[in-house]
Amino acid sequence: MAITVPADPYTWPYDGDVVPGRTALLMVDWQHDFCAPGGYVDRMGYDIALTRRGLEPARRVLDACRKIPGFTIIHTREGHKPDLSDCPPNKLWRSKQMGAGIGDMGPSGRILIRGERGWEIVEEVAPRENEPIIDKPTKGSFTATDLDLVLKNRGVTHLVFTGITTDVCVHTTMREANDRGYECLLLDDCTGATDEGNYLAAIKMIKMQGGVFGAVSNSMEFIGSLSPLIEGG
Repeated sequence: MAITVPADPYTWPYDGDVVPGRTALLMVDWQHDFCAPGGYVDRMGYDIALTRRGLEPARRVLDACRKIPGFTIIHTREGHKPDLSDCPPNKLWRSKQMGAGIGDMGPSGRILIRGERGWEIVEEVAPRENEPIIDKPTKGSFTATDLDLVLKNRGVTHLVFTGITTDVCVHTTMREANDRGYECLLLDDCTGATDEGNYLAAIKMIKMQGGVFGAVSNSMEFIGSLSPLIEGG
């Protein structure tokens, strides 16, 4: 029996069946710097409750996907080398204008620097040993990384998105994936943004023109639809 997920603006996937061996869950940037006290987002003055609100639904989706044989799970982290040689000058300048300079010392170590606590993925959705982590210096997860190679080597053609922030790193990665021919699904309650208006606009943009970047569903619909595939479910 074919497995599909109720979604907007079309039932996902377009080709009519969720095949675990061809599908990956992308956990985008669930890092202390983006959703924990004292991190990058917090230091800029934004409400981290808005970025954290998708964490629990994303954890439930992650737990479900871990029980599906053959399902690929990939985590991403944004961060820079300690010497900032991979940080564009305009990005560094902008961060300092916001009072959270990349590389500056904060409660979770140097902000957005690889190896610091703020750069690490939060404990609720911490990667397991067999789950690849893609480290990126950019907003998108395909630029300057081997994500496309990892996915192709595993035969993945369909991507399910959770993460933060909806309008920046998640949206950029989803657009990159769509341009590369991946069939994309965003779970809207598994994401969050620093601005509610931007969050809503990002969701709307995905669905325009019949799903120009993919489709949108939620954690309950996704887990419910995939329940026949979940071991012990």
